[in-house]
Amino acid sequence: MESTSDPARREVTPLELFFDLVYVFAIGQLSHRLLAHPTWTGAAQTLVLYLAVYAAWAYTTWAVTLVPAEDPRTRRMLLAVMLVGLFMNAAIPRAFSDAGWLFVATFLLVHIGRTVWLLTVGLDEVNQEHFVRVLVWFVAAAPLWVTGAAVGGGARLAWWAAALLIELAGTWTAHPLPGRRLESRQIGFAGGHLLERGRLFVIIALGETVMTTGTALTAAPYEPMTLLTGSVALTGTVALFWLFFSRSERVVRHFQRTEDPMRAGRSGVISLMASVAGLIAVAVADERVIVHPVDHAGITTNLLLFGGPALYLVPQVWHGATLFDELLSPRLLALSALVVAGLLTPMAPACLAAVVAAVIVVALAAFEERRPTDDTQGKPAPRTVHTPDPIT
Repeated sequence: MESTSDPARREVTPLELFFDLVYVFAIGQLSHRLLAHPTWTGAAQTLVLYLAVYAAWAYTTWAVTLVPAEDPRTRRMLLAVMLVGLFMNAAIPRAFSDAGWLFVATFLLVHIGRTVWLLTVGLDEVNQEHFVRVLVWFVAAAPLWVTGAAVGGGARLAWWAAALLIELAGTWTAHPLPGRRLESRQIGFAGGHLLERGRLFVIIALGETVMTTGTALTAAPYEPMTLLTGSVALTGTVALFWLFFSRSERVVRHFQRTEDPMRAGRSGVISLMASVAGLIAVAVADERVIVHPVDHAGITTNLLLFGGPALYLVPQVWHGATLFDELLSPRLLALSALVVAGLLTPMAPACLAAVVAAVIVVALAAFEERRPTDDTQGKPAPRTVHTPDPIT
């Protein structure tokens, strides 16, 4: 049976939105964890947990792009992953203490179980062979996950980081194995559906940023400084929203025209991974500024305030260069401004540093709002580059 989806753009189903609620919870858990552990070790631990959570969401979303959610088998798979994923995400706060086994067991059950399921639903020959390779890569990383759960302290972080490096290498290179090269061009793939799911995941992360700001405001004293810092935080979030969505229709058109939607999907999944991590950092920075507005910003707050928007923008610049062969100079200029401002303001009050960061992203959003976005105006057609493998 052929299960690969129609390449036409499909609507996102209510079940998929329901499934995402588990990851609304996860993003909140990750933000709160980083806020509670604002150290290099805490940041590294949060990053490892985030990458695992993102992989669970992204690979499941790719699976539903291949086998539509209207299929009863897909509905059952989604609900099963949702149940197991709830326990995985609930383990986030204590994953590096007494919940390590729970986190690893549920993560591997989702990761490996979903891949085995895909091999039973009748994919086309290329995708069937590709997911055999995915399974090999996942199984190769599994002993590192298990070993990390069996040890404690910094050793757990090292083992889990090594496991993630293997999985990221597989994702980046499309899970190669010796033997026949796989051709991803002109394979039926609902790239527009994957794009829409990615945009909704960004909304989840932006929503967590807004919720974190609101929660901080409820606990802060009702005075002018609270009004200032809350307004700056929300203004910056609105600008980040605009920077992501204002030019996304161009990406939609690319998905509609390209001969290799899997390649475009691969680029989108990788860039989204970094952008959402940037939004988590922004959420934590906003809360720190609202709670301590007149303290020196310091290195930690500045890394979050300026590094978060930079991490959000860098993958979007890379994604545009990958799809359209162009580098957006205004975004490169804004990234440079974020780096310079972050270096100059550690001793400034946190509220002032937050204003500077917000001014940079708002100025970029305002400039791009005035700039034509139609890629037909003197722009070359988007390139289609041959790649040997699909991406999940």
